[in-house]
Amino acid sequence: MRFVGGRARTAVRAVAVALLLVPATGTAAVSLGSAAGGPAVRLSTSEAGAGGSVTVTGSGWRPGTLLTLLVCGRAVPSRGVIGGTNSCANADGRAVTTDAKGDFEKRLPVTEPPAPCPCVVHVAAVTGGQAAADAVLTVAGHPVEPLPKESGAGRLAVLTDTRLDGSGGVLTWFGAPPARHLVFTVGNLGTASVKDPVFQLGTSHGVFAPQWEDQQWRGTVAPGGKARISLPVELAAGAHGDYTVSLRYGGKVLAEQPWGVGRPWGVTLFWILLAVVVPAAVFRIGMAVVDRVRPRRPARRTRRHRGLRLPGLTLRLPGPRRSRATPSAPPGSAPEATEPAGAGNHTPRNATTPTLPWFTPDDGPGGTAEGRLSAPQGNSPTTKGNT
Repeated sequence: MRFVGGRARTAVRAVAVALLLVPATGTAAVSLGSAAGGPAVRLSTSEAGAGGSVTVTGSGWRPGTLLTLLVCGRAVPSRGVIGGTNSCANADGRAVTTDAKGDFEKRLPVTEPPAPCPCVVHVAAVTGGQAAADAVLTVAGHPVEPLPKESGAGRLAVLTDTRLDGSGGVLTWFGAPPARHLVFTVGNLGTASVKDPVFQLGTSHGVFAPQWEDQQWRGTVAPGGKARISLPVELAAGAHGDYTVSLRYGGKVLAEQPWGVGRPWGVTLFWILLAVVVPAAVFRIGMAVVDRVRPRRPARRTRRHRGLRLPGLTLRLPGPRRSRATPSAPPGSAPEATEPAGAGNHTPRNATTPTLPWFTPDDGPGGTAEGRLSAPQGNSPTTKGNT
């Protein structure tokens, strides 16, 4: 009996030790399971109530990566967050940036997520490549429900390289949204058929994480079979640069395809023409308005001043004056002929020359009866009072 009792006591002690080791082993498994995929997440405590907080520590991330920390329900590390971020307490999330070694530490408030537990602390990368990790967290007092069962045992895998079919048109050159079709071939590696699978397509630009959008393919992939799938992809209007199209199914990224989008030069040309045409049109309209508004002045009649036209008038240069000592010729004698400056032009001195109408040979200044110009005589009347 003593031997039996001793063995019983030994068995009880072994069971107690095992019960004490179970929580620690479970917690360690969560950390090791997270670290197995690359980035690791650890919590300061595995259970906390609403209103409390936990310290989240991470390692193995890319340096300088922006991360988001959320408390999510209906999730386990093996299956991820079922329902996406709609099952998470987004309003009370936190953001943190990893250091140069890829490590971080952040205090996260514990709040009840909109979905029932099992719950996790979900850490996902916002910038850089795709990366995520989960750590189990028990929210005290929050309801717990079993996770939905996985339907079927089918598993899809991409068998060929992906490609983008399609090209841009004239409208794309003027800023229309670029659109392509992502074409790939998948095979069912499981033992059950996959009917109407829902894929997730994500487009990312630069260092930002993809923005995922659900795309359902209508069809059935039999076990061991394959199918060619084409899914539409569209970017925002005016998008240009280097983009990456990612394909995800069942929470796993199956393929990535780069996409170089050209700049919509038509938009640039439009703005250049607009900057040239609009000011010119405004100027023309303004000038037309000014022409209509300003008062019109009466037209002035311009009079032409016509000079006196003397058809027979020729300009004659006066010759050298004679000296006073030279006696004047008698009235009956013939005048001497003088040769003008121009050679070969002989004009008699006593020839009649046209004169201005207000001057006559008789009353012109310094004129004589014969019409010759002479200097004023000494006996001519002078100023008033002299004779």
